[in-house]
Amino acid sequence: MMMNSTQVSYFTLTAYFDSGLLTYLYFLIILSLYMLIICSNVFLIVVICINRSLHEPMYLFLCSLFVNELYGSTGLFPFLLLQILSDIHTVSKAFCFLQIFCLYSYGGVEFLTLAIMSYDRYLAICHPLQYNTCMTPNKIAKLTALIWIYPLFINAVIVAGLTAPLQLCGNVINKVYCDNYYVVKLACSDITVNNIFGLSHMFTVIFGLILVIIYTYIRILRVCFSGCQQTRRKAVSTCTPHLASLLNFSCGAFFEILQSRFNLKRLPNLLRIILSLYWLTFQPLINPLLYGLKMSKIRILSKNLLLGNKL
Repeated sequence: MMMNSTQVSYFTLTAYFDSGLLTYLYFLIILSLYMLIICSNVFLIVVICINRSLHEPMYLFLCSLFVNELYGSTGLFPFLLLQILSDIHTVSKAFCFLQIFCLYSYGGVEFLTLAIMSYDRYLAICHPLQYNTCMTPNKIAKLTALIWIYPLFINAVIVAGLTAPLQLCGNVINKVYCDNYYVVKLACSDITVNNIFGLSHMFTVIFGLILVIIYTYIRILRVCFSGCQQTRRKAVSTCTPHLASLLNFSCGAFFEILQSRFNLKRLPNLLRIILSLYWLTFQPLINPLLYGLKMSKIRILSKNLLLGNKL
């Protein structure tokens, strides 16, 4: 639908389809996933908070990661559940930009947290004697603040400063949630500043964090291959969940880029919806399982809490 920019007060999400009687089945599946995400992440946050033995940098960053899973899920699932039951898939312009801000800042916090956790594991494994002097409470507080403030600020700039002022000549978004890239594609005004900001941010920040992650794990692998069996076992037990989480998030980001930048109309609509939701659903689902089951200290304390044993 083409229209004058002053008339764009809402967006229509066209990736939804009439699923007939399966509508309620999809609703129950999505609701179950949301409840599972809420319960598992809240449970692990409680385990970390009430156990003094887990008040270490690695577990505090994990706690921040679990809080972010709740934040991102809440930015998606309630709206998605409402849209599944709705026959009219429209959303106001203000709410659309709010959702863009929530989902994109969730992705930023997630990636930055995983990068800082890589740095934390690098210090713990490669420089164990200097670890406590490097990861002081003051530094942990600064890193945690960076994890949250920077993505929130950047996405506020993107949404409020770059995307919202654009003159739009359409209101159709071919997704099940609001996406900044799709909104920018609707613009009939100059988007040069948007493109410059996006490219510069990608090359300076995102690639920079990727280099940090690659460097830290190259160093960790060197220590593993040259160290004793105990060092190797410790590195594997603490790094395996983190690497699995990184791989899962990278796959989700890849699917999102693939969905946004390329024409995937040949794929079934349901598969395209799943690909676009992967990074927002599988990461919050898998992280509690990865860290709760693979990290022995969390696993034991979680079991004690569930059984009512003294922590």
